[in-house]
Amino acid sequence: MISEVLTTWLWGNKIEIAGAILGLLYIFFSIRQHILTWPTGLFTSLLYIAVFFQSGFYADMGLQVYYVVISIYGWYYWLKGGQNKTNASENQVPVKKTPRKIILLGLLVTSGIYVIILFILLRFTDSTVPYMDSLTTALSIMATWMLARKYIEHWLIWIFVDFVSAGLYIYKELWPTVVLFIVYTVMAVLGYLEWKKDLKQE
Repeated sequence: MISEVLTTWLWGNKIEIAGAILGLLYIFFSIRQHILTWPTGLFTSLLYIAVFFQSGFYADMGLQVYYVVISIYGWYYWLKGGQNKTNASENQVPVKKTPRKIILLGLLVTSGIYVIILFILLRFTDSTVPYMDSLTTALSIMATWMLARKYIEHWLIWIFVDFVSAGLYIYKELWPTVVLFIVYTVMAVLGYLEWKKDLKQE
């Protein structure tokens, strides 16, 4: 009886589970600064477009579309950065701190994105969590771009976003995704510490 219920649940949530597994691989590759970060992230996002559409997380669904695009950009940038290195032992884009100018510009851009997304959700959708959905989406857009540029502070944004998102997914009863985002929160802390080591070495 229990096995039948479990099998039914697994089969009914197969897309979300597959996305969660790929998502864990994505964050692992991110911590290791491996180029597979981007193709893994791309496929994760394609799966979660379907998951979030079915659950009514419209801003998050739109965010996954953005992730597909930024994954292609990050993939290209990390490869291009590596090709421009003359030292084979440094065949990757270096970790760096976010310049103050980028931080200020990022705050302005993120605020603008938040207002736009919130307006769309309030006016054109039946979202039940428009304010927090808009906030995590706007911050995620900025954090993913910062990951592509290898700014270390993107991990600090992810720690906040992943923790808040886990609470939202509990509300929506997306349990595999809840587990994923709790793990994401822990791994974001580990990612920050790991990148900080590389930053000190450089």
